[in-house]
Amino acid sequence: MCGRYTITVTEEELMLRFMLERGTPFYEPRYNIAPSQMVPAIINDGKQNKLGQLRWGFIPSWADDPKIGYKMINARVETVASKPAYRASFKSKRCIIPADGFYEWKVMKDGKQPMRILLKNGELFGMAGLYDTWESPEGKKISSCTIITTGPNKTMEGIHDRMPIILRTQDEATWLDRSIQDVRLLQELLEKPYPDSEMRVYPVRKEVGNVKNDSIENIKEVS
Repeated sequence: MCGRYTITVTEEELMLRFMLERGTPFYEPRYNIAPSQMVPAIINDGKQNKLGQLRWGFIPSWADDPKIGYKMINARVETVASKPAYRASFKSKRCIIPADGFYEWKVMKDGKQPMRILLKNGELFGMAGLYDTWESPEGKKISSCTIITTGPNKTMEGIHDRMPIILRTQDEATWLDRSIQDVRLLQELLEKPYPDSEMRVYPVRKEVGNVKNDSIENIKEVS
């Protein structure tokens, strides 16, 4: 599962990393992103990458009730290409959720300890995501997303049995290309968890458990 993450870089850094030509009025660094919130996401319109906002919690276009999104913050890589909720989006509505770290809670003798997982170099990475747009009978539209997860690598073992799929930089353009609908090719991009040798983990303060705490203090290592 991936239920909290961070993106703490400047807008300029984000634009440079994902080759974005235009910024947005809504972007700001965030230290405790949670489900149901609006999150920055990247798609490709056939010509260039674009940054926009999606609600975290996938609502299929055919859903009767948008509340289903609360149960669909993650999609399992093992079933994402075949599950009815995600099948169409897997072929043509793929996105990247940019991040520079994510949180998971490790079970300890004295309770659960929140941990922050990130790349050793501290750089931005792209999590594989899907999106769709739902419309109510009254015409209200909600564009939402989910983050695809896989089994843990050695860094994540002992913390959680799932982790988000972090795309290799060289695979990001393929993932975003809507003209590519070869399921087997797309699944190959997601086959293996990100190399544990390129990741690190450290404990953070327990206040990160409260979604209202969105402070830079959340990402500081604690003893």
